[in-house]
Amino acid sequence: MTFKNGSDALAILRVLMCFTAIALVAPPALAQDDNVTSRDKVLRDADIPSLGNPDGDITIAAWFDYQCPFCKKTEPELDKVVKSDGRVRLVLKDWPILGDPSPYAAKLVLATKFQNKYDAAHHALMARVGRLTESAVDETLARVGVDVTKAKSDLEAHKTEIDALLARNNAQAEAFGFQGTPAFIIGTFRVPGPLTADQFKLAIADARALKAKIK
Repeated sequence: MTFKNGSDALAILRVLMCFTAIALVAPPALAQDDNVTSRDKVLRDADIPSLGNPDGDITIAAWFDYQCPFCKKTEPELDKVVKSDGRVRLVLKDWPILGDPSPYAAKLVLATKFQNKYDAAHHALMARVGRLTESAVDETLARVGVDVTKAKSDLEAHKTEIDALLARNNAQAEAFGFQGTPAFIIGTFRVPGPLTADQFKLAIADARALKAKIK
């Protein structure tokens, strides 16, 4: 797990598998008309393309950074589970907390949705090994068919909404007490750390069981 600040890693690791059921509602400090931790804002943010099954019965929201080695290790595990399960909807929450050029990478990949290349762009950067540079981001995206010039133009045209999206992602992560990447909301379970494929399957099963229980 890659930490946002100097938090005690051992203390966090002790609770990684302590799934805490939470209600996705705004904390008292948030105004009701800007409820960034509401169920819809967390799981169905209209500005984030969803992957997996768009009609899935369980949604996973994943906070990540393109320079986080633990995110890169976890991503294929999660991808495998989403594909094999077939009923999971995945929402990717860019949380660029590891310094430059993480914000550049996050914003440029988000801009690729305007040319229907978001999925390819995301997976290409997650698969790239090593620390990024802006030129490395551009080269990686170009290799999977992204028109980088168009992406930069779209980023400039949609700068306000993309910046607002990243601000929402950050506000949500902080409200949920996440200390670093990766972190997840699985259904209504808070999971502050990386999981294996088998652990994802268990968390999804628990989320489904809870959903069935409260219906």
